[in-house]
Amino acid sequence: MKNLVAYITSGYPDKNFTIDLALTLGENGVDTLELGVPFSDPVADGPSIEHANHKALELGFEFGNLLKITEAVAPKVDTLWMGYFNSFYQQNMNSLLPKAKELRLNGFIIPDLPYEEAQAYSELFAKNNLANISFVAPTDSPERIQQIVADAQKFIYMVAYTGITGSGVSEDLQPFLASIKSFTQTPVYVGFGVNEKTAKQKVKGADGVIVGSAFINILLDDTLSKVQQIQNCAQLAQTIKSKINE
Repeated sequence: MKNLVAYITSGYPDKNFTIDLALTLGENGVDTLELGVPFSDPVADGPSIEHANHKALELGFEFGNLLKITEAVAPKVDTLWMGYFNSFYQQNMNSLLPKAKELRLNGFIIPDLPYEEAQAYSELFAKNNLANISFVAPTDSPERIQQIVADAQKFIYMVAYTGITGSGVSEDLQPFLASIKSFTQTPVYVGFGVNEKTAKQKVKGADGVIVGSAFINILLDDTLSKVQQIQNCAQLAQTIKSKINE
C-alpha cells in the first residue's frame, strides 16, 4: 500500500477548522499529515500555499495555535510539522522538541535547513524520537544523495522537479528514484506538483506522494462553505489514495 501525505496550512482559516479538517483527512485515506506553520516568506512553496500562509498570519496565527492543533490531532493521525527554520528556532529548539514529543508529534519537515546545518540538531531529534525529514532533489549528485539518505528517517522527501510546489511540470522521475533507492531502504515519497491528475504517474517507483497545493486550492475557494471545503478535501484524499494504489 502506497502512502498519502497531506499538507494543510495551520490556522487557516482558524484553529478549529484546521483540527476538523485534519481529523477528517485522517479518516479518508491520509496516512501522514503535514501541519504547515505559516511563515511570511515560504520560499519553497507555490502561490496557493504562499497565499494561505499570508492569510493565516493576517488572521492572527500564533505558534501557540499550532501546539493546540497538534494536541488535538497528533494522538489520532501521524503528524509532522512543516515549516521554515526560523519559526522553530525562535521557539528554542532545546525546549521545542521535548514539547513536540509530549504532544505526540512524529517529526519535522524543514525545507530551508540544509543537510549540513541539520547535523547540529541530529542528537536533539534522536533524543526526542523525532524524525527530521530528508530532502533530495534532481540537482543532487549521486554522492550527495548517498550522504543525505544514509541516516534518513521515516521517509525521504523527493522533490519531483527543480521548482516550487504546486506546479504541473512533468519529468521522468525513474532514473532519479532508482538513484535514491540504490542507497537506502527508507521509503521515498514524491512531492511537488502532485494532484489527482498527476498522482498515478508520479508515484511510479516511489512509496508514496505528498500533496499540498491541491488541498489548499480547495480551502482558498471562497464559493465553498467550510463544510463543503472539508468534504471536498476528504473526497480528494480518497481519490488520490485510490489512484496511487491502482
